[in-house]
Amino acid sequence: MALLELRGSLLNFLYPPELSTAGAIPVSSSAVAARTAQTKRAELFNSFTRVSHSSVFELVKLGRTGLDAQVIQKLMSVPILTSEDKVLGVIQVSRKGPRPAIAGPDFTSADLSKLELVARHVAKLIMGKRHVAW
Repeated sequence: MALLELRGSLLNFLYPPELSTAGAIPVSSSAVAARTAQTKRAELFNSFTRVSHSSVFELVKLGRTGLDAQVIQKLMSVPILTSEDKVLGVIQVSRKGPRPAIAGPDFTSADLSKLELVARHVAKLIMGKRHVAW
């Protein structure tokens, strides 16, 4: 899973922490996360290796999982939107493996709907924190 926050014209990784220092994604780029932010639409890819994307973030070792050599086979990407339809960030959930069949079952439209619901809750949390007086 990845959680990205929009700051200006860049999507910055909040989670996983290993990616927070790996760089940011310009919203103007062709990256899937950028496209999600641009279009404000959720997307599902069960053949992600066929999608043109930058794999630089896939190469970052995450914890001690030993899965850093695996590639993303399946991906869901949803925008985090305010009630006024402003983009706050993007949530992505992926399944990695050497082949699609080993990466687990395909994502479904029901899975994507659930992730969109999670994104709505995350938006409320983010907006609540922004309104807290310091």
